Amino acid sequence: MFQKMCEEKGNAKLVRIVVLSILLIHIHTANAASYTVGDSSGWTFNVAGWEKGKPFKAGDTLIFKYVVGQHNTVVVDKASYDSCSVPAGAPTYSSGNDKLTLKKGPNYFICGIRGHCEAGMKIAPVAA
Repeated sequence: MFQKMCEEKGNAKLVRIVVLSILLIHIHTANAASYTVGDSSGWTFNVAGWEKGKPFKAGDTLIFKYVVGQHNTVVVDKASYDSCSVPAGAPTYSSGNDKLTLKKGPNYFICGIRGHCEAGMKIAPVAA
């Protein structure tokens, strides 16, 4: 009987942990915002600076909208952002509707098509 009570208490505790975890995920997701990069213009030339002054938070989603085949979205580090270079193995997206989640701190994105980053297709949002 004692063993059965312990098992029931353990199961109840597990259920409480699972429910609490689901609630926390829901609250975090409910507070996350989505931003279309470049607003109505989308992910295009001279979009650099679009991110300035926006209150990004970790977990927010950036949506990169563009014509498939004309652009892409590459996640890079600061050095690659500054030099407009695509390092080997960098995550590259090309759906024309790329949805990327911000991590806490600085995030760096460029268009990896030759000359596009240099033409202002790069952003560096900072998420709190």
